[in-house]
Order: sequence, then C-alpha cells, then structure tokens
Amino acid sequence: MSQQELTDQLVSYKKFQLEAPIRFQTLGQFALWRDGEKVNAKDWGRDKTIQLIQYLISYRHKHALHKESIMDHLWEEGDDRDFKVALHGVNKVLEPKRPSRTEALYVQRQGVTYQLNPELVWIDVEALEQYIVVGNKALGNYPKIAQEAYEKAIELYKGAYLPNRIFEDWSSEEREKTQVLILGALVNLAELLVETNPMESIRLAQKAIAIDKTWEDAYRIQMSAYIVKGNRPQALKTYQKCADILEEEYGIGPLPATKALLKEIEAIA
Repeated sequence: MSQQELTDQLVSYKKFQLEAPIRFQTLGQFALWRDGEKVNAKDWGRDKTIQLIQYLISYRHKHALHKESIMDHLWEEGDDRDFKVALHGVNKVLEPKRPSRTEALYVQRQGVTYQLNPELVWIDVEALEQYIVVGNKALGNYPKIAQEAYEKAIELYKGAYLPNRIFEDWSSEEREKTQVLILGALVNLAELLVETNPMESIRLAQKAIAIDKTWEDAYRIQMSAYIVKGNRPQALKTYQKCADILEEEYGIGPLPATKALLKEIEAIA
C-alpha cells in the first residue's frame, strides 16, 4: 500500500469519528454520543437494553445475528417479549425522533436477523483496530505514518473492553483481541521511539506492562531505552523484574532474545 493510500485512510478515519451521528465508547466504560451530545446512561432504562446494544457491537462483524441466537447468548430465561422490549429500547435511544412504523436506521433488520449499520455507527474499538492496521502496514517503510496511527489507537484506549461485562462469555473474544492489539501498538510505537525519545519509549512500555505484566516485549524495549539514556543499572533491574514476574506467573525464564539483550548490557563497560 502506498504512502498516500495510508495517509488517506488515516484522514477518513478521523473524519468519520468527527462526523458519525452515533458514536460508542466501549473501552474503559460504556457511553454513547448522539449527534455530538453524550446520552445520559439512565436513558437506556433496563439493563437488557444495554446488553442488546453491547452484544450487537461485540458481534458487529457477523452479517446475520439471528434473534434466537442473540437471546440464547444474552438471557438464559429470556423470551421473545424480552427481545422486543430491548430492541425497542435500543432504537428509542439511538433514534428518539424516528417516526413510528418506519425502518430503524442504525440497527438493520432482515427477517429475524439484526446488525448495526457500520457506515453510520462509529465504535472506538473498531477505530482502534483500523488505526493499528494502518500502523502495521506503514511500519518499516513509513515510520511517521505508523507513529501517527499508533498514537491515535493508543489515544482511544481508555481501558478494558466493556469492563462491566467481564464475566459474560459473549464479550470475552473482543476483549482479548483488543488487549493483544493495544499491547502490540504500544510496543511497536515504543520501539520506533527508542533512539529519538527513549523516555517516551519507557513510558509506553510501562503502559503495556500495566495492561499485562508478563508482556516480555515491553521489558526488552525498556532495557534498550535505558541503555540509550546511559542508565545501565536500571536496564539490569528491568531484566530482573521481567525474570521475577515470569517465574512468579508461569514458572519460566525470559526468552532467548531477552537473555541475549542482557548479555549485551552486561558487556557494556
């Protein structure tokens, strides 16, 4: 992909975030902006209404979400009435001024299947993934574009995906995927900045460790950044912290790449 194509993608993603009539935040907390104004959480009413929209967000890439499947995932003892009431609540929040007996704009229906309209609904976790994809494509050939893309993704990350649903099986896949994506973005950006801005590189690596304290790539980045800063003792301490955490959590030692970096640091006079 060319530099111009990658730049154009970044511009379009930023524009959509500003112009989308419906914007969802799912990272760190759940919130909705409708036409630029934040919707009061009380407007959702019943929790089943919130569960339904969160489920539609979580499975937004599946083109046909069958009503029965949705109910089976969400409510063990739910019935058709529960679904109808929840769907009505979702549409009422998203389109409070929609005339009766007209088709919903944001939740599209085809027979007994439902899905969000991806062209009209902006979702932070989807945007985060899009930015990271651009960053990964640009990494190597276009480091400035990669840096901008990763920075935009990291800016969107406010915490775990739907933290109020951590015990719901239907939310786990998106949560795990997003965590891996943001850890990769943090480490890739930190690596880009090791030579030019080692302190920022250390900060980004620490942010990754705060998400997953066993993320070994982040420790190696920190070790390298401390060496650039001329702080050999701190680089050695970072290795030892990594080794201790891995032993404590998994009963294993650091990877060969981490051990090799340690030897390089120990060889520094």
